[in-house]
Amino acid sequence: MQKKQTLRLGLIGKDVSKSNSERIHNFILGQWGIECLYERFSVSPDGFDIAMRRLLGDFDGFNVTIPYKRDIFEYLDGVYGDAFACGAVNTVVCATRKGYNTDGVGFLQMLDGAGINVKEKKVLVLGAGGAGRSSAVALKNVGAKVYVYARRREKLEETCQQLGVSAADNPESGGFDILVNCTGVGMHDTEGQSPVTGAAFQGAEAAVDLIYTPKKSQFLQLAEGQGLSICNGASMLFYQAYFADCLYLDKTPMRDEAEALYQKYVRVYGE
Repeated sequence: MQKKQTLRLGLIGKDVSKSNSERIHNFILGQWGIECLYERFSVSPDGFDIAMRRLLGDFDGFNVTIPYKRDIFEYLDGVYGDAFACGAVNTVVCATRKGYNTDGVGFLQMLDGAGINVKEKKVLVLGAGGAGRSSAVALKNVGAKVYVYARRREKLEETCQQLGVSAADNPESGGFDILVNCTGVGMHDTEGQSPVTGAAFQGAEAAVDLIYTPKKSQFLQLAEGQGLSICNGASMLFYQAYFADCLYLDKTPMRDEAEALYQKYVRVYGE
């Protein structure tokens, strides 16, 4: 009897205690007949180096989330594709020490599934960290007019120059078609807060929050209250995991397969 293939995977971030990633990776890989051993690493900056050495030495691959998507670079032998373009890594293949970014492609598939068309739309991206950078690049690549806002002006200007997008001076001024929250405001110890007030949604048609816990953040509640279409990041988490698993297995990804697996996942676990 042939031994079942097993992948040892992980997730590292500041606080990943509430992440659904383990369940998602187990589901996807299980559909392919592969066993998944999964471990989450919630680490402070002081513990990052120790955790990284263990992940790179003992695991097949792992995902990276807030706030380490740029700190990871110094541990890698190469950065490829969207990760190079946006300057943020969310997926690492340990055997080669190569870093990738599946956030952007997962983000776009989420928008498609939600029926949100961004082409030639003015899109405000809140946050200039790893998630904001990958979302901004993905939006730019499909023809959106991208504006990024971050509180630290120096970081904002550097990010916009690197990515070739515009800086937003005041997110509360309104006038955007779509708003995307790529900050961590609204989850964990900031649950119930929003990075902007209701004024920011004036004239907009849709709001997207990459946060998926809670399912409807304060940001999305404010947007919904003004009649906007809303979308949280639950499906994006699934899609980026699918594309990451394809990288771990050197498997060609297919958008139709990703969508079919997501719909099956929702039937089993709900959204």
